[in-house]
Amino acid sequence: MSSPSVNTSLTSSPQKERDSKERENPDENYDQFDDDESDLHYGSTSSGRKRLFSKELRCMMFGFGDDQNPYTESVDLLEDLVIEYITEMTHKAMETGRTGRVQVEDMVFLVRKDTRKFARVKDLLTMNEELKKARKAFDEVKYAGVS
Repeated sequence: MSSPSVNTSLTSSPQKERDSKERENPDENYDQFDDDESDLHYGSTSSGRKRLFSKELRCMMFGFGDDQNPYTESVDLLEDLVIEYITEMTHKAMETGRTGRVQVEDMVFLVRKDTRKFARVKDLLTMNEELKKARKAFDEVKYAGVS
């Protein structure tokens, strides 16, 4: 039995030219896509906003096993997803309960079926109450000592 031969002449001449140009100037290849993301600048989103969470997301990505310096494109994509999620949840919360206002109870209501998110929200709310009590106790001791 003979092994099938590979015909290397299947690649067209224009394809070879594109491949060689890509190797010479890899950045020039990005202008072939017709989407809005080609207009993005480093440090801003598609709407021109400044990147808000990139430092925190880089640290989180490293904590979850990514490289210490993850690709900027990965961080930007993740930030876009986070902002989209926050926006959607905020809009849903505004439609829930008192229309046009976002309250803690609305957010808890929206995550009630996701046990992991619900447990995390519950933990954060409990910690927030404990911190408020600790600050209040600290302030009372501080002002009692001044008198």
